[in-house]
Amino acid sequence: MSAVFGFVGLGAMGIPMSGRLLDAGYDIVGFDLNKDRVKEFEKRGGRSVPSLQALADETESIFLSLPMPEIVESVTLGESGLCHGKKVKSIIDLSTTGSVMAESVHKQLLAHGITFYDSPISGGVGGAIKGTLAVMYSGSRDKFDELEAALSVFGKPFYIGEKPGQAQTMKLANNLLSAAAMSATSEAVGMGVKAGLDPKIMIDVINAGSGMSTASRDKFPKSVLPRTFDYGFATGLMFKDVRLCMEESRHLGVDMPVASSVYDSWKKTNDTIGAEKDFTTIVQMVEQSMGVLIKPQEK
Repeated sequence: MSAVFGFVGLGAMGIPMSGRLLDAGYDIVGFDLNKDRVKEFEKRGGRSVPSLQALADETESIFLSLPMPEIVESVTLGESGLCHGKKVKSIIDLSTTGSVMAESVHKQLLAHGITFYDSPISGGVGGAIKGTLAVMYSGSRDKFDELEAALSVFGKPFYIGEKPGQAQTMKLANNLLSAAAMSATSEAVGMGVKAGLDPKIMIDVINAGSGMSTASRDKFPKSVLPRTFDYGFATGLMFKDVRLCMEESRHLGVDMPVASSVYDSWKKTNDTIGAEKDFTTIVQMVEQSMGVLIKPQEK
């Protein structure tokens, strides 16, 4: 393949995603402020440039994988942003920003002759490594058809709609369910432990029954019960996604009382346990509240 893509954001998700593109034969030019990440990217076979301007001067299509909406806005529209590049024509944002931000960035970039496509992903670091992410896309169908082969390197692409921001709405709906499952499972298992149940047996029963979710299937067995709390996604990022979902609901004028409770749970975890901690540490907040330790019983 001879296609050349730029890639901004070589973090926990960006490194495996850009690496998969390299492995698939694409020429990837990367940028990140973290020099260690850049070195890792270069070891994978990528080529780096010293600035966003340099990236936008030599690549027509650029992927973004960034943690916060404000960073996406700065990277695309700031004084040294991609909008000032001589060659860039399209930006595909794999980040989670919310539809309002996506629509705003899309509109502003059009004035620079650049089209912005929101294409958030779901599936975590494990999915990025394995290439099993859900890839949501909104924008022109023709551009989706053009990008589909590259997006398929990340996982399964879904065409959500033509309107900018629609893929962001889809992502926020998905992450609300993920956040709710983690919060509810933590409380349910905490209640059982308070009653004297073995949390490992509880998770086995839940996974064999109707209460199974990604929280019980993946996060509890891999990160909670072993008490490693290292699933690979920060509490601050999960809280950000739930916050954006609440902002989306207000923007649309819809009442979401369950989502509001999920928001409260994650805000408390973010404030109490810490934004930088792994999001599975929501269990520790429940433990503190209930006076329990969610740990398999010794035989």
